[in-house]
Amino acid sequence: MTTSTRQTLKCLLVPGGVVLFAVALVVQTPLLAISSSTADFFNYGACLIALLLALRFRSSRIVFTVVTLYLAQRTLLFFSSSHPAAAGPGRIALEAIALLVPVNFLLATLMDEHGLSWAAAAPRLTVLFLESVFVAVICRPGEVRSPALLRLSLLDGHWFHWTRIPQLALLCFALVVGVLLTRLIRFRRPLENGFLWSAVAAFAALQLNGIGVAATTYWGTAALMLAIAIIENSYSLAYHDELTALPSRRAFNEDLLGLQQPYAIATVDIDHFKSFNDTYGHDTGDEVLRMVASRLAQVTGGGKAFRVGGEEFSIVFPGRQLKDVVPHLEHVRAVVEQSAFRVRGGQERRQAERGPDRRTPPRRRSSRLSARSDSDEISVTISIGVAETNTRLTSPEQVMAAADKALYRAKRAGRNRVETASARPRSSRLKRSIA
Repeated sequence: MTTSTRQTLKCLLVPGGVVLFAVALVVQTPLLAISSSTADFFNYGACLIALLLALRFRSSRIVFTVVTLYLAQRTLLFFSSSHPAAAGPGRIALEAIALLVPVNFLLATLMDEHGLSWAAAAPRLTVLFLESVFVAVICRPGEVRSPALLRLSLLDGHWFHWTRIPQLALLCFALVVGVLLTRLIRFRRPLENGFLWSAVAAFAALQLNGIGVAATTYWGTAALMLAIAIIENSYSLAYHDELTALPSRRAFNEDLLGLQQPYAIATVDIDHFKSFNDTYGHDTGDEVLRMVASRLAQVTGGGKAFRVGGEEFSIVFPGRQLKDVVPHLEHVRAVVEQSAFRVRGGQERRQAERGPDRRTPPRRRSSRLSARSDSDEISVTISIGVAETNTRLTSPEQVMAAADKALYRAKRAGRNRVETASARPRSSRLKRSIA
């Protein structure tokens, strides 16, 4: 299994999939029978924790979804009188809730996060109010069957004998899972993981008629998924760079504390990045950073890439020596060099022609950015310095300093190259301003 495949599986299954699997084992194991009071306590506690965390971190999407889950479970209890019903208000409520829950998940997924302002809360509160009125109307006393739309059959009913959830609701759940799965694979964000497995847990609760000990446990698990997602997202923001998705300097510093000899550290810098920003603008510069970061994230040889600031990156190779890591660094350097980059926009306004400046004499700007045949397609290169532990370099700080010296030697030697700390001595007066 490749590293990329392992990372994708981890992104999909951890923590949501693991938590839901553990809960399913508990629910299905007779020896671990959960009492009704325990299930209720778990459900209320999970909803309260998720709601408090969402309010603390000002996430209106999570608040909206938690309230949806809570109202869905309470509505089913109210109209079913705590017993599954084959017809009447209890059955109608199940069919309505089974459709509205995935619809609300889809709305929460596609809505932009605008915090907890009234402007952000008003549309969501309006949706919940209208849905509550709709359910109350169709579940009024005396009603026997739900509206035809809720019972719409798109396929042969014999294929769905295993569930009481209507086909339209099943289609909505499938759509929500597909959208969330696509977003999770694409963005790999904890919130997408939380929403995905929360929706799956809500489906499991509805599959059990939405009431009872097992269903209540699944409702609580759905809320718990969202609480965990908030915590995971906070951790991700603290330890990962938001622009490139690479681990940040804080994560890099903590990884250094756990290193044991032997190991190697590489320092990576994008060549002429300041000139690139001045020529094409900071938005395009951000795209370059993301492109380079994505290539560095795929470095082989057991390396782990970090963004430590600006256009500077570091790659740590635990348990590796210099001779082992240089081929992998040469490979990633070549991959970056061969990656064509298309500039989407023109120069920034400050770079537009404004006529001669009388205060300074004209001069020619030199740029070593590589331009392809197409005028809006360019490529960038990186320079790399790498060092390993030895009898002289025994701490991460010393190894990093040696890697920095090797990096500046690579800059002076023409850039777009890998230099090792043991290559040759370096002048003690090299300036750190080389870019």
